[in-house]
Amino acid sequence: MNHTASRHAVWLILLAAAGTFALTMGTRQTMGLFLADVNTATGLGIANISLAFAFGQLWWGLTQPFAGAFADRIGAGRVLLIGVSLVALGTILTPLMTSTAGLIFAIGVLAAGGAGMAGPSVLMAATTRMLPAAKRGMATGIVNAGGSFGQFVMAPVAAGLTAALGWMTAMQALGLIVLLALPAAWVLRGNSSQSAAPVAAPNGTAAPAREGTRAAIARALADPSYRLLACGFFVCGFHVAFLGTHLPNVVAMCGLPPSVSAWSLSLLGLFNIVGSLAMGWAVGRWRMKSLLSLDYAARGVAVLIFLLSPKTATTMLIFAAVMGVTFLSTVPPTAGLVAKFFGPANMATLFGIVMLSHQIGGFLGAWLGGKVFTLTGSYDTIWILDILLAFGAALAHLPIREAVLPPTVQAA
Repeated sequence: MNHTASRHAVWLILLAAAGTFALTMGTRQTMGLFLADVNTATGLGIANISLAFAFGQLWWGLTQPFAGAFADRIGAGRVLLIGVSLVALGTILTPLMTSTAGLIFAIGVLAAGGAGMAGPSVLMAATTRMLPAAKRGMATGIVNAGGSFGQFVMAPVAAGLTAALGWMTAMQALGLIVLLALPAAWVLRGNSSQSAAPVAAPNGTAAPAREGTRAAIARALADPSYRLLACGFFVCGFHVAFLGTHLPNVVAMCGLPPSVSAWSLSLLGLFNIVGSLAMGWAVGRWRMKSLLSLDYAARGVAVLIFLLSPKTATTMLIFAAVMGVTFLSTVPPTAGLVAKFFGPANMATLFGIVMLSHQIGGFLGAWLGGKVFTLTGSYDTIWILDILLAFGAALAHLPIREAVLPPTVQAA
């Protein structure tokens, strides 16, 4: 597949990447619905179970730079094949685990590691590699929207399966559903030898045509703009993991029925589709660093208003919808900036490192949420920290050096 791909081939690529992300992301983001059931069945306590979820957040990020490096060399297809299989295996084994170590292994190592291998660093890099530059902004938005669509669909599916079959069988059924992503491994096969020519870095210099992985990483880490981008994505991970893991318990603490939990997670996914597609469209027209600052600032305002509002079902659903618009809409401009700075040849590796920063934040969001709740019986401290981090991330993106897009790209 190359940059002269037909329209049919373009949509096949996008369907494969977005569909894979939908199944892996959708399954991972519904795990919070099983938090209370796992606690009841194992008696391990919310803090210990949150540790397993938090480790999963961290491991999902740790696998992505390595998965990206392998995909850049041996091909995305092989990496996706292994990743999807591990997600299915880990999800199927989770209900059989009765200890914290067992949950960490199933949720944190197998399922999360597999989702990292079949995650955005590999998927975004594959689409960037296989599509022309003019289509990349919207393409990353579509792929990202796929993950959101998966969450929108899988949350009510998980709730329905739980009501009909019980939580253990429901979780194992979700593991089998993930295997539907296996054909995408063939569609997205190929490595970075098919990449386009490199683009200019933020300082105006161009990367070598076949820059090695170590050299690319060293050049990226030496760039202040890349480091600031990673810091912002750390905050994104904190937000996403905290909400994905603890929002159902927040709903329960407000005395609302479990159906509100499922619909809240579902609305996060549904409205993230809107945010992802809108952001994918916007990255070709405005500076991506400005879009990211706006996104993070909007999160901080939304959480502040939520804290000051009465906790009714309507409030919860509106909050979920608003957060959904900003939830993962940070991914297209973040991936776009990495590609714009360093070109597509090592993008899977370099975006994987940024994703690692995201998941370190995710680890803290999931773990601290459970820890603070156990100690205080409330999430108020985490909500306040969430607001401060959001406004901090908004400010951190302003110094990023982003060259103005050429008119031909702006009009794409």
